[in-house]
Amino acid sequence: MATATEKATPCCIDDAKPALARQASNVLQDWSAAGSDPSQDQISKRATVATLMHSVDSLPQPAANPTATKGLNLDQRNKKAKARERKGNVDNSLSEGIHFFMWIPIMLRAQTSHPLDPLSAAEISVAVATVRAAGSTPEVRDSMRFVEVVLVEPDKHVVALADAYFFPPFQPSLLPRTKGGPVIPSKLPPRQARLVVYNKGSNETSTWIVELSEVHAATRGGHHRGKAISSKVVADVQPPMDAVEYAECEAVVKDFPPFREAMKKRGIEDMDLVMVDPWCVGYHSDADAPSRRLAKPLIFCRTESDCPMENGYARPVEGIYVLVDMQNMVVVEFEDRKLVPLPPADPLRNYTAGETRGGVDRSDVKPLQIIQPEGPSFRVNGYFVEWQKWNFRIGFTPREGLVIYSVAYIDGSRGRRSVAHRLSFVEMVVPYGDPNDPHYRKNAFDAGEDGLGKNAHSLKKGCDCLGYIKYFDAHFTNFTGGVETIENCVCLHEEDHGLLWKHQDWRTGLAEVRRSRRLTVSFVCTVANYEYGFYWHFYQDGKIEAEVKLTGILSLGALQPGEIRKYGTTIAPGLYAPVHQHFFVARMDMAVDCKPGETFNQVVEVNVKVEEPGKNNVHNNAFYAEEKLLRSELQAMRDCNPLSARHWIIRNTRTVNRTGQLTGYKLVPGSNCLPLAGPEAKFLRRAAFLKHNLWVTPYAHDEMYPGGEFPNQNPRVGEGLATWVNQNRSLEETDIVLWYVFGVTHIPRLEDWPVMPVERIGFMLAPHGFFNCSPAVDVPPSTCDLDLKDNGATTAKPIQNGILAKL
Repeated sequence: MATATEKATPCCIDDAKPALARQASNVLQDWSAAGSDPSQDQISKRATVATLMHSVDSLPQPAANPTATKGLNLDQRNKKAKARERKGNVDNSLSEGIHFFMWIPIMLRAQTSHPLDPLSAAEISVAVATVRAAGSTPEVRDSMRFVEVVLVEPDKHVVALADAYFFPPFQPSLLPRTKGGPVIPSKLPPRQARLVVYNKGSNETSTWIVELSEVHAATRGGHHRGKAISSKVVADVQPPMDAVEYAECEAVVKDFPPFREAMKKRGIEDMDLVMVDPWCVGYHSDADAPSRRLAKPLIFCRTESDCPMENGYARPVEGIYVLVDMQNMVVVEFEDRKLVPLPPADPLRNYTAGETRGGVDRSDVKPLQIIQPEGPSFRVNGYFVEWQKWNFRIGFTPREGLVIYSVAYIDGSRGRRSVAHRLSFVEMVVPYGDPNDPHYRKNAFDAGEDGLGKNAHSLKKGCDCLGYIKYFDAHFTNFTGGVETIENCVCLHEEDHGLLWKHQDWRTGLAEVRRSRRLTVSFVCTVANYEYGFYWHFYQDGKIEAEVKLTGILSLGALQPGEIRKYGTTIAPGLYAPVHQHFFVARMDMAVDCKPGETFNQVVEVNVKVEEPGKNNVHNNAFYAEEKLLRSELQAMRDCNPLSARHWIIRNTRTVNRTGQLTGYKLVPGSNCLPLAGPEAKFLRRAAFLKHNLWVTPYAHDEMYPGGEFPNQNPRVGEGLATWVNQNRSLEETDIVLWYVFGVTHIPRLEDWPVMPVERIGFMLAPHGFFNCSPAVDVPPSTCDLDLKDNGATTAKPIQNGILAKL
């Protein structure tokens, strides 16, 4: 995943240069992208090291200082250094900066990769080469297929150490004070990669840990080497499928003579029109056991046309049953069960420009441009982002896609206040509600069976954002061990978000109003026919919003002439869309007001209750909020309840606000649902975590995925979250992990065809007693408001008569 400084892109133009170059080579690096102050974009490459060290002023001063700076604090010393730089005295300034921090041994050579940075392309290559070289025989090495290579995230204290002393903006306050000052190691532990490897010859899945050591060589610019730390064969599992397998499966099915004959019966002889979408078989019986690697494809057929993006999903092929052995790439079962005619070509099936609704597009849409003449308000240092008092790190994995690390808010004199250690979407499940074949088998685990990150888009192929954009690339291994890069994979940008707050004094007629803006980090992926956009929004009032946008094309079925099915919606002649649900799981490793190593969080459920009639409610209008502490895992299996305005607060048990109440953040549910299926539904064997909207567990490093690491063809009932909580661990004061399950029930409409307008779903994390007042009260008026006030346009004379003012 490339850093944002390589992809600083205003208005989607990909040739913008980084605002700041590397400084103080071999000593310290500044990764800042262009900030909101345009003057900062012009900082000279000659900037002194001293000016880069202003964030370590809380560290003890060195015993000896140059005479020129004796008695000055760090800020004064930095100002002095800048003044000398402007006068051309750069060499002396640089010497002073180096002298100042020579007492910090770790600063003599910068660490090049933060412990949470995604693996680079070079690191992935080294990890793959290391594992392949460890193969016992040439046959074993040739049979290796690389499903996933991902960073082994270090312990939280290592992250704190890195943030405190190794990487800007240098936050030593993250670590507890000790007598005699902090003990700082000379270097961080080596980074590690974890690999999931499938052996195509033996049908075995194994996991490997590889240590990545960076070797600095001035003549070669540095390189990496790897050492295999451990390996383990994981029995009775199948890893996620890969795009290479899908392509091979499609070719195998198209070349299978009985399949070609079946398509010929339906009037199709041109195999280039045929689309074969392999779907994992799930687990419905012992026939689906992971002893074989299986797929049951869905078949579609394009209509011959000149459209560059002909919608092949408009013609599903039903009645053909195919089972493919994905290990050996052979069709092991085939049956032409029922001849269902292909739906006629729908004239409304296509969605490209000039191909919709009779080929006439709207002509009255005027250009809308987002202009930020001074650049964005955010700053990006490598993967570290700062914006409007927020700061966090960006990560990316093949399975989850976007990951947000180390979320914190800079709260004036209270300094850096942590909110969460890690936020991500860890699983999604799409069960269909049609009991007919093949639709009853459609219950995709899009993260665990395919990988949200591996299916992410390059936004070069269609920019979904406006304004000044920072892009991040993502690197993955392909099935054979090569490295592939998705350029412009993650988008970071600001958005105007309408009204932030407003009040008008009715007596004077004077008003104060502020516009809201938010910082959005997002990526979009395609899994077969559907698209999903995943967004994390950060707001000026301290809120964090998680949002999923669903779009793409419906997964359809074909109807016999005159047939109607109650388990879906007829959207065109011979064509219907089955009912289904989309479920998403957000995993939130919370750290509300906790410094690294502190485990002072608890979860409280809040329900609004109506007061019983009586002396406390003589007017029958009373209601109140009732709190209940969730003391253990089994108590914390909870569902949404809009009738009681149910929500949950994550509180710090040791920190209070100015009223003496515990500080916290609350999880505010959005629209939601539960599975519309019987308790014995086959897909619930693997997706028992869907049975509740909220689960809470104490942090455990190996509890990452709610359905277990390998849900593909998983025969074990309730593996993952539903099993972990049976330990019934205490939640009263611990390192809290929230698992929020949210979903939407999709009853298709004609208006969802041919491509579905975006459906939004999500939730909010909002401060609850975290601040002493509104954190958004200090947002300044917008520029246009200030201009109007300067011109006297909004100055109102006080109205003497209050009644008239009201009227």
